Amino acid sequence: MSRHRVVLFSATLAFYLAIVVAVLVTSWLVRFDWQVMFFRPYQQWPEIHGFLDYWVVLGQRGPTAVMVAAWLGWRSWRQHTLRPLLMFGTALLLLNATVGAAKIGMGRLGPHYATVIGSNEMGQGGDIFPSGHTANAVVTWGILAYLASTPVTRRYLSALSAVVSLSVGLTTVYLGTHWLSDVFLGWAAGLLILLALPWFEPLVARVEPFVLGLRDRLRARPPAASVPAPALVPQRTSPGAAPASGNAPSPGGEQPPVREPVAAGRPRTPAYLAPGPHTARYERTPVTPTGPRRPPHPERVRGASARPVTGA
Repeated sequence: MSRHRVVLFSATLAFYLAIVVAVLVTSWLVRFDWQVMFFRPYQQWPEIHGFLDYWVVLGQRGPTAVMVAAWLGWRSWRQHTLRPLLMFGTALLLLNATVGAAKIGMGRLGPHYATVIGSNEMGQGGDIFPSGHTANAVVTWGILAYLASTPVTRRYLSALSAVVSLSVGLTTVYLGTHWLSDVFLGWAAGLLILLALPWFEPLVARVEPFVLGLRDRLRARPPAASVPAPALVPQRTSPGAAPASGNAPSPGGEQPPVREPVAAGRPRTPAYLAPGPHTARYERTPVTPTGPRRPPHPERVRGASARPVTGA
């Protein structure tokens, strides 16, 4: 944290507190908010309304976080370091914590939901002070300049992020979703987070080796391989055959199965046939039935009655 950055941080914090106090006491800033609201810029220049509806997405947290995280993830892979992603995650955590707490704590209503003309609309259960779109644009695009690798790149990215954050904040005023003081406080809130990031560099430097070591341990862990049980092969036993050497008798007194030797000239029995000796087809003796298939009956005479003939 350089001395120059500390001075900028202190000045930005003073500006932040001044905006809050000016809105709380319903000063000239609140009256100016109402004048801009009654001016209704979206009715004065309706031809740019369609374009600005899309442009304001550059301050929306979800789409911008995905885009910037993808770019920083590619940089982390190329540079073999997690610092860009860790710093971006730290910035988003600070943004959600500080801006979210301020929104809920002050509870200001937006221009579309204002109840009393000229009031500051504080403590009414709203969540628009400071502007989240503006603060998110400052942090999301400013982190690219903060993580730039060369001074020239940092200078160009700083100018680009300033243009995007300023235009997104003014776009919310044009659309009537925020007071002008909301945008001022959003700029200050986002800039405070960017200026405070060097204070979190030591924490990121300690977290990065831990995350990389955890990744290496997960990669080095061998996969749990299941060893299948050996299949049992049925074996024929010969009656009265002695057990083979090294085979102990079973506890019940039965001899262990002994594999029958296969003759050299006999082919090995295929697995789909029943166990036992098999002869080749040409070795088998054909069996040809002789005579009629029905067995002879000497008592039966062709053409006679089926009743048997008995003696007197």
